[in-house]
Amino acid sequence: MHYQLVVIGSGQGGAPLAGAFARAGRKVTLIERAHVGGTCINVGCTPTKTMIASARVAHLARRALTYGVRVSDVTVDLGRVVERKRIIVESFRNGSSRALERAGVEVIYGAARFVAPHKVEVTRTNGERREISAELVVIDTGSRPFVPSIAGLDGVPFLDSTSIMELSSVPEYLIVLGGGTIGLEFAQMFRRFGSRVTVVHRGAQLLPREDADIASEVAKIFALEGIAVILNAQTTRVSAQRAGGVRLDYVSSIDGTSNVASLTGSHLLVATGRVPNTQELNLPAAGGALDDRGFIKVNERLETTASGIFALGDVTGEPQFTHVSYDDFRVLRTNLLEGGHATTAGRVIPYTVYIDPQLGRIGLTERDARGAGHDILVASLPMANIARAIEVDETAGFMKAIVDAKSQRILGAAVLGAEGGELASLIQIAMLGNLPYTALRDGMFAHPTLAESMNNLFRKLQ
Repeated sequence: MHYQLVVIGSGQGGAPLAGAFARAGRKVTLIERAHVGGTCINVGCTPTKTMIASARVAHLARRALTYGVRVSDVTVDLGRVVERKRIIVESFRNGSSRALERAGVEVIYGAARFVAPHKVEVTRTNGERREISAELVVIDTGSRPFVPSIAGLDGVPFLDSTSIMELSSVPEYLIVLGGGTIGLEFAQMFRRFGSRVTVVHRGAQLLPREDADIASEVAKIFALEGIAVILNAQTTRVSAQRAGGVRLDYVSSIDGTSNVASLTGSHLLVATGRVPNTQELNLPAAGGALDDRGFIKVNERLETTASGIFALGDVTGEPQFTHVSYDDFRVLRTNLLEGGHATTAGRVIPYTVYIDPQLGRIGLTERDARGAGHDILVASLPMANIARAIEVDETAGFMKAIVDAKSQRILGAAVLGAEGGELASLIQIAMLGNLPYTALRDGMFAHPTLAESMNNLFRKLQ
């Protein structure tokens, strides 16, 4: 069979692109190995944020007396939490499948590998093999949890970011290996479900992409919730215990002194990043190339080193966010369907870490702005100084903005606070409009809202 477009993988970039081509009258097939919707819908954003919402309800219920509300003992039924998550995931997945069907996309379930330029062999789930060819091929195979090389890990029933969401009961003591976004979201979630939790991180701070003051504040918030954090800790071995559970041995470095220690918990979550699903594609057969980490090499138009073959989403090595994948879709739709000249060059990528309070981020950190040689102004405002935050008793954290001293344009911001992702988006809109910081400083926002904090934040620069 010959197609005008073959899309390998149905993530939040590939599926919309297949639909757009089909609606434009092109002959399209989409090859999917497991579930339509990619990482986001099936094992990423949708299920994790659904379960985080349940954890927040449990947390608020325990704090009810703070608001003058008496609540009896709070318990978490993890089975019902997981079932709620599954219902929402299935709803989103079915919606994506119906959208492809309505658009007229042929969906083939199976694993794809290149056998020649523009020729793909598909092994269906029943073992049947089939070769198809296409004028254009787009790769959107996503990523999977990274399994580090640690002595004994292959003999321990550890959890990853997918399997932990299928537990039927709350772990007694969860050890989280990794202090990045994934590790922290699950650490706080399961602490609020009732687990004892320790985060073991090899770096000097949590959330290594953030400024040290942001990371330090996150650690303080975690400490207040009873989450232990061990930094500068290199895991040397893990082992199963006869009485059940897992032991983690590590070497920590404090002020130049090494200390050997261990932890024994009921469960181990390995949250040390994600790697691209490219190992079975046989991309060199098509003329494509991978970098030393296994990501597909693409240019700013998302073209691989093979003519007519493109890649988008997690497999390109860009930050692994759904909105990045969807923006990649817009680039390819513009160029391949509409004859445009869109690129990924210069785009500013926002993200939100869904701990509570949220951490919303846009643009440069203070560290990166100084490193790039910018003459900057830094504004900072505690959430405890914001009327709305006080009224709802959500005063943890602070917001921080980085401004170019000469142009008065906002270079970046971090909002660690209630609805931090939404507030960072507000700042992003000003950046998209190329507005000076004074537009937010002097703007009129409804009272009492979190948005009016922009007045006081940027007034710090006067």
